[in-house]
Amino acid sequence: MINYERRVQNLMGEACRAAKVILEHIEEGNCISVFSHIDADGISAAGIMGVTLSRIEARFRIRIERWFDEKMASEIAAEKDSLPILTDMGSGYIDILNEALKGRDLVILDHHQPSGKHEETFVHVNPEIFGISGARDISGAGVTYLVSKEISEKNRDLAYLAVIGALGDMQDKNEGRSLGGVNEIIVKDAVESGYLKVETDLLFFGRETRPIHKALAYTTTPFIPGLSGEEDKCLTFLTELGIKIKENDRWRALRDLSQEEKRKIFSGISDHLASYGYKLNIAKKLIGAVYVLVNEERWTPLRDAREFALLLNATGRMEKPGLGVAICMGDRGRCLKEADGTLEEYRKTMIEKLRWLDEHRDRLEEMRGIYVLHGGQTINEKMISAISTILSTSMPNMEKPIIAYSIVQEEKLMKVSARATDSLTRKGINLGEIMHISAERFSGKGGGHDVAAGAQIPINKKEHFLRFVDDLVVRKLKGNEDGG
Repeated sequence: MINYERRVQNLMGEACRAAKVILEHIEEGNCISVFSHIDADGISAAGIMGVTLSRIEARFRIRIERWFDEKMASEIAAEKDSLPILTDMGSGYIDILNEALKGRDLVILDHHQPSGKHEETFVHVNPEIFGISGARDISGAGVTYLVSKEISEKNRDLAYLAVIGALGDMQDKNEGRSLGGVNEIIVKDAVESGYLKVETDLLFFGRETRPIHKALAYTTTPFIPGLSGEEDKCLTFLTELGIKIKENDRWRALRDLSQEEKRKIFSGISDHLASYGYKLNIAKKLIGAVYVLVNEERWTPLRDAREFALLLNATGRMEKPGLGVAICMGDRGRCLKEADGTLEEYRKTMIEKLRWLDEHRDRLEEMRGIYVLHGGQTINEKMISAISTILSTSMPNMEKPIIAYSIVQEEKLMKVSARATDSLTRKGINLGEIMHISAERFSGKGGGHDVAAGAQIPINKKEHFLRFVDDLVVRKLKGNEDGG
């Protein structure tokens, strides 16, 4: 059994090989084409690679995509004069890439479960290949950062972007909602380079930037029924707890409160959640490691790394990913101002969808082995993964995986987002594997991680697909109980 340190060394070795291939192509005068995913992790990864390439004056272009498919593979193959680099995508579509780019150089910097053996000309940097969890230990941005650091040690100052990517991918699964595994190495680099400080605090959205009642209302992970999205109710809630909302006519933020006041708020929220049937472990998700980006301005959404991640996610989901990439690459002017408005629009949309779900409980169907969220066309396909994540962290008793879907009518597809808890993965559930097998059976594509995965399926296969997934989960759980 290879120990963890050796696995990390092997991963670093492959990152070094990728860096050499990239530098060779730059020296030959080739353009670098970066393709990345639309979420916070993918945008962070694209930003890291963008800064890395600009520092060595390489010719490059960046393209952000919502998913990978045959069409995208054909477009990559059509670019004959460039080295394609896939960040935060590609590993689940090795068969498509093998066919489209046979015999050509390709760099894949990903952390999703690989779907097969890649072409010898490909460099595939992925923690899963070396027995390291891509769901918990390092994100796509983290893998990209390792390659960036191999290109130049000066790029250690980009570690903070990899931290943002990991938080955007919900990898804060360790004690006190902290980052672990290879992410710990990256956090250390970010702290030592002077960009990051780690504290323990309440994890309200807007702890640095918003009045305390708004920060509570804006918090959706976990979703707090009766408070999330309800500023007036949060104001009343805090006032009744005896929390002073203003100081000398100035709104107080979370960072202005004493430890005693914070304890009082946490106790009040715990009681509030208990009245809705939630266990204490849900409330505990509101306390944990806070990753403060010390070089960012106070009172901006970039100061807290989780808020930064949400900002990037908002730009991607609201079809403005270029704003997110520009911010990662250093723009703090027009792009940041526009992204702030996009974040506000995204937050309102999310709250609206969560309220809709709360009012339409029948849209959450319980089957034998799974919960199905029928998002239909009401929940946009760009929002469905965020909604499924919030559901998975907020449901009182999450004993089955959540399979959420939305309909993309113009493409005659259903976009699926699946989530599970760590306790379910310990029972043998691997959503990446389940989505891959189930999607392929019904003429679709799927994959991801054990705890979080996705798929695209033809609409006319919807009912068959859901029944098959349900049956597969039931058989997996039963097999585990029987020792199979």
